Amino acid sequence: MSAVLGTYARIDVEFDRGEGVYLFTASGDRYLDFAAGVAVNILGHAHPHLVEALTEQARKLWHTSNLYRVTGQERLAERLCSVTFADKVFFANSGAEAMEASIKMARKYHSHRGHPERYRIITFEGAFHGRTLATIAAGNQPKHLAGFGPKVEGFDQVALGDLAAARAAITEETAAILIEPIQGEGGIRTAGWPFLGALRKLADEHGILLMLDEVQSGMGRTGKLFAYEWSGIEPDIMAVAKGLGGGFPIGACLATEKASAGMTAGTHGSTFGGNPLAAAAANAVLDIVLEPNFLLHVREMGLLFKNRLADIAIRHANIIAEVRGEGLMLGLGCNIPNTDVSRMLFAEKLLAVTAGENVVRLLPPLIVTDTEIKEACAKIDNACARLNATLTA
Repeated sequence: MSAVLGTYARIDVEFDRGEGVYLFTASGDRYLDFAAGVAVNILGHAHPHLVEALTEQARKLWHTSNLYRVTGQERLAERLCSVTFADKVFFANSGAEAMEASIKMARKYHSHRGHPERYRIITFEGAFHGRTLATIAAGNQPKHLAGFGPKVEGFDQVALGDLAAARAAITEETAAILIEPIQGEGGIRTAGWPFLGALRKLADEHGILLMLDEVQSGMGRTGKLFAYEWSGIEPDIMAVAKGLGGGFPIGACLATEKASAGMTAGTHGSTFGGNPLAAAAANAVLDIVLEPNFLLHVREMGLLFKNRLADIAIRHANIIAEVRGEGLMLGLGCNIPNTDVSRMLFAEKLLAVTAGENVVRLLPPLIVTDTEIKEACAKIDNACARLNATLTA
């Protein structure tokens, strides 16, 4: 029996190496990776530029802590600010930590302005913001909260897309509104870009902050660097992780000068966040993602993939109910248990990820090509045919 804590229902496979959009077992079996470490490996596996950047940094310096200046971290922060709404960046190790920093910042913002009573945050049903005590309270999903009570106080949840409910939930204690532009774990769900615009107006109207969780939807996944760009609005605070390091653990909380003003020396910290290795990895990722045609490629491949999936859904309507998502953040709404679909895709040596609302997520590396999408669609088509055969047997 493994000494690893059994908090995962792991698939019985072990990968030995990766190359581009493929993973290989020690025995040589090749899998097409359309899970990408749950939207993490946006440049695929063993990308030469990432390997070179990390190797070069590893030869020089791994870690010093945030007691001292970190040149690569400062450069990374400047680059993120230059291409987003943000003026300031705090670096952490994960999406959950980036969300914790965001939650603390929203509370501190009002306390700093003389209103400590404003600490509550409005969230939306189906959300997933992490596994810490505060972030599972923000997500408010019973399966994540069970056994970890009492629930952290300060979160008021309403139905996704219900502007009237969001408005009614605002009180004199409300600090912010928190939303994922596209819910990943929730099942590739979105309330639509106009809803983000309406929330921006609502937040401004009541003097509260708009916070975005772009841990999964960010770093080019939807065809824009960040999904909020499709809506034409800007948030006050945003959590980022997953694809930011291309596989190396790093998270970031981005914020405006105004929203971050209360976060002074000693109010928050991280031992490892943004250390030289993490900063080198993230800067290398940005080198590629910010190339002129990279996001155009994501949009083109996303449209191609979605159209082909729609054709498969028509042919196998008893298996696939709908195709959801934007760019290369796509999902198959299933008419049979999504776990059955995922297992059959695995049998076809295609890796995917299940999600809420009986959805199977398809999150390929953003470097995926037409050829690899064709291969994936053939595997999906075969999987659906095999599932259909079992249903009609």
